Amino acid sequence: MPLACQDAFEWIDEEARRRERAGLVRALRPRGAEEAAGEDAPLDLAGNDYLGLTRHPEVTAAAGAAAVRWGAGATGSRLVSGTIALHTELEAALARFCGFEAALVFSSGYAANLAALTALGGHQDGLVVSDAGNHASIVDGCRLGRGETAVVPHADPEAVRKTLAAHPGRRSLVVTDSVFSVDGDAAPLGALADVCRAAGAALLVDDAHGLGVLGDGGRGAVHAAGLAGAPDTVATVTLSKSLGSQGGAVLGPARVVEHLVNTARTFIFDTGLAPAAAGAALAALGLLEREPERAARAREVASALHEGLTAAGLTAARPDAAVVSVRAPSPEAALRWAADCRAAGLLVGCFRPPSVPDGVSRLRLTARADLTDRQIRTAVHTVLATAPTAARRETDTAS
Repeated sequence: MPLACQDAFEWIDEEARRRERAGLVRALRPRGAEEAAGEDAPLDLAGNDYLGLTRHPEVTAAAGAAAVRWGAGATGSRLVSGTIALHTELEAALARFCGFEAALVFSSGYAANLAALTALGGHQDGLVVSDAGNHASIVDGCRLGRGETAVVPHADPEAVRKTLAAHPGRRSLVVTDSVFSVDGDAAPLGALADVCRAAGAALLVDDAHGLGVLGDGGRGAVHAAGLAGAPDTVATVTLSKSLGSQGGAVLGPARVVEHLVNTARTFIFDTGLAPAAAGAALAALGLLEREPERAARAREVASALHEGLTAAGLTAARPDAAVVSVRAPSPEAALRWAADCRAAGLLVGCFRPPSVPDGVSRLRLTARADLTDRQIRTAVHTVLATAPTAARRETDTAS
């Protein structure tokens, strides 16, 4: 007789109960066709379509044309059969627009960060200095690297300087988001660059939330800080936010890009970016070049949302780019608040532990350049009308 089958995944049930008790259960909520577009579609301030390009006719037409010409997929790793002319065209356009010597396109921004961190910081004798507020893809890249990682307080160049000084002679890489995804605040890139150069360290900046929003014509936070093209600075970007598509890229000196081609596992062993995504991103980049006012409008919308919410007594971080973060009293309250907004026709993000480094739950609103003033007022009204009473009390107490 065979032995009785034991439940190998019984522990998952306990984990699920623990999440439920803590109010941290996550669930997929697919958008139906009726929510995609049209007058009855919810107002979407949850996605990252900062420039309103994901449904732009030129962008969708370019995606369709690329799929018809090149096929639905890239067919393989870019080092085997997966590199198409669109990839190299997009890389050249990104490097030129953002002010870097070279670029390398990946299947996602997550993969781009993993590649940069493991290839540039993954040395047994290396040191990676990472901001405590960095994105999960940076955290995972640090974990996958073979070097030592030192996590420093958020947006603190002096803490970075002290950490580097405590490890003289180490091959060091400092990594930071340019704009942090939780509160939407910007990193002090100029000061960080000064600290890095004094210690002979390299600087890696994830500009996912800066590209298309900050800098001259949306060229990004690294460009705005005067660091684009610097021999000691590398940037990663995503194509899924301001460019309305999907994918990611690493921008930097040509020798860095060549090193990634030869050593980055998420480049060597991953299928290349789908042709439709590459075509869409290339078209979106062309639109941004022709219509640089979109970047300024995204910042204007973020400021208007912030002013409307804080004037009514909510606690919201002042946005440095297009992310507006509104504090909630608890994870459960944040979840209910987001659900009430959805029921009222407004989609907002809901950030709860462990996604927030300080353990404080938030609603996150993402500004879009194509929002009208009327839509901005509607969004503010909806958030205020559904706000938990305690959300305003926290503000009163803090002030």
